[in-house]
Amino acid sequence: MRQANGVVQRTNDEPELFWPSALGPLTVASMTADGERAVSELKDYAEKLTLVRGVNFAFPGNGCGHSGGGNQCLTAARVSDDPSGNASLSMGESIDNRIARELNTPGVEPLTLYAGKMNGYIDEVMSYRGPRQLRAAERNPYNAYMALFGLSQLEPEVLKRLAAQRTSVNDLVREQMNTLLKSTALSKNDQQKLDMHFQSIRDLEVTMSCQLPDPTVLEMEAISGSAGANDNVEAVARMQMDIIALAMACGVTRAATLQIGDGNDSTEYTIDGVRQKSFHKISHRIDSDGDSGPPIEGAMMLHHKIDRIHGRLFKHLLDRLSAYEFGSGKLLDYGVAVWLNDLANKYHSYTNVPYVLAGSANGFLKTGHYIDAGNVANNRLLSTIGAAVGCLNEEGAPLDNFGDSSLPRGHISEMLG
Repeated sequence: MRQANGVVQRTNDEPELFWPSALGPLTVASMTADGERAVSELKDYAEKLTLVRGVNFAFPGNGCGHSGGGNQCLTAARVSDDPSGNASLSMGESIDNRIARELNTPGVEPLTLYAGKMNGYIDEVMSYRGPRQLRAAERNPYNAYMALFGLSQLEPEVLKRLAAQRTSVNDLVREQMNTLLKSTALSKNDQQKLDMHFQSIRDLEVTMSCQLPDPTVLEMEAISGSAGANDNVEAVARMQMDIIALAMACGVTRAATLQIGDGNDSTEYTIDGVRQKSFHKISHRIDSDGDSGPPIEGAMMLHHKIDRIHGRLFKHLLDRLSAYEFGSGKLLDYGVAVWLNDLANKYHSYTNVPYVLAGSANGFLKTGHYIDAGNVANNRLLSTIGAAVGCLNEEGAPLDNFGDSSLPRGHISEMLG
């Protein structure tokens, strides 16, 4: 999951509002104590997290920091000389493409999804088939779902009959279930346990059928005509995450990306009930997309609250990946989910770009800690992720040379289990 515009972290005059207060082990208690930090939104997953600071992009942008950051966040490759500026492109493939190329059924591409507006200045930035080969993203969850699960060619009447046949166990006992949940004889704790039980049944049905519940699909269809609307960005992001989790659970693909917002995210987020200036302007702390303009009152805290919105969105993805039981663990335990940014901070720097990981890839990665990678280029982080999920280098060893060939190869040893 990609966020734009950097985060509020300690840089020059900016305070630390993103990372935990200390390197080392992460626990629910420690992250609760750091409740003013944005990553505390993920405290329920403390033991499954790897927070990695000290990671940099190796190459300068080419006239536009946003485009150059987007070019590198998943590729660790150089930025093109031509085109340049906001049209610049990556000169290498992205890690999702590498994973799909090695682990997917031949011909099956990574899932590339998008949430939010597209203004045409910089739209998609993440997924590359190779040098200058940017992959288009699907912004409409309904289209993505129908295409992914092979329903896009069916006639509407056939779809209705199919929906009628998909009756959940919960649907069959819904009246009794609601009566029981409302019973005053049950404690609140018992009601929560019962609700979790019914949800578990539904999640199991979803896994077995490789279909999302019909109400969820109807919600996607309802929002289809306005999927790119400013106010739908969070709802669409959650829907896209539902699709990603289902696709992973059903083995449709081994790699997926979700870009939230356009290249310099111009979304006007609603915070404390008020629709704010565009995120890009807030990230500059001025009412302008350029270098000068009147200050935005409270911009730093607004930026922090937008970071927290992204933290809650990422938690939704972790919730969905945890809903699927696999073997002795959850689907989340068998892969790696990443919340990344294509910039570091309000200065739009490429130094200390945050990477927040969840999942151990079946024990390959050490989780439950916050580490400093030591100012390494992001090729080593991407190589570590690639190796964790099973990608190999040209010698048949775990991937350790992803990205531009001039960069020192290797993994981030502190991430290894």
